[in-house]
Amino acid sequence: MKVLITGATGLVGQAIVKVLHQKGIPVNYLTTSKCKIESTEDLQGFYWNPNKGEIDLECFQDVQAIINLAGASIAKRWTSKHKQKVLSSRINSLQTLKKGLENSSNKEVECLVSASAIGIYPDSKSDYFEEDTSKVDNGFLGEVVTKWEAEAETFKDLGVDVAKIRMGLVLSADGGALPKMVIPIKNFVGAPLGSGDQWQSWIHIDDLAQMFVFAVENNLKGIYNGVAPNPVTNIKMTKELTKIMERPLWLPSVPAFVLKTVLGEMSTLVLASQRVSSKKIEEEGFSFQYVNICPAFKNLYAPQEEGIPASVEV
Repeated sequence: MKVLITGATGLVGQAIVKVLHQKGIPVNYLTTSKCKIESTEDLQGFYWNPNKGEIDLECFQDVQAIINLAGASIAKRWTSKHKQKVLSSRINSLQTLKKGLENSSNKEVECLVSASAIGIYPDSKSDYFEEDTSKVDNGFLGEVVTKWEAEAETFKDLGVDVAKIRMGLVLSADGGALPKMVIPIKNFVGAPLGSGDQWQSWIHIDDLAQMFVFAVENNLKGIYNGVAPNPVTNIKMTKELTKIMERPLWLPSVPAFVLKTVLGEMSTLVLASQRVSSKKIEEEGFSFQYVNICPAFKNLYAPQEEGIPASVEV
């Protein structure tokens, strides 16, 4: 088997490449930066420009599965221009990928596993969201994820099975949201955000990488929530981080109106409450290494206490 990955040079992409290589699976990857193209025995880079619909068709050679992670970061202020970039980057990437596959000589691709996000679920402190829920967030994230997933579905027209993994808050010490959460705590000003009782559905990056590879190896179809089995509230997450960092927890919390003033519409990323189920992927046979938040934080920030090697930087 050989896997083609878009977004392979990002945080999640590098973790997935690491897992694939541990399993002896070679990787082709697409990059918009020609200086990031490299060639080794088990890793081959190819150039593409989704904004212009350009793709090197050689990237599909001997590929049996595709993992799609491409898309502009949502962790930048949501100006009208950036919101358009967030949406178009996801749609253009999938359209370019599909057209390239159609025009290539490859007839061996069996499955597409595409990233998605739990941002499709509405803000709720009482609901417990499973993949078949009909409720959709009526804001920007709901729109983006709905269109993103619909575009991934078009690969079925090529006889390709499609799986979509709705990622929650990805925990990694090497990037993403967690290091930003740690900064105020390290500086003795850690505090819950908003009410603090909003649910945060998280996943350790190692488990997320394993989940994508599991989906490829088992040719999964449909939607799966990429979250750990035990979501926590923001105040619980903050408390556990302060314990690991050996810092105090400051109360009261940072008021929601302050976050909305500073972050604007993007404040929904830290204030929205989404308690999301991992039951479906577990029923497929996937096992989490990090089921609870405490062991996850210990692995990322205090591995020496457990006698466990720290996660390799990716």
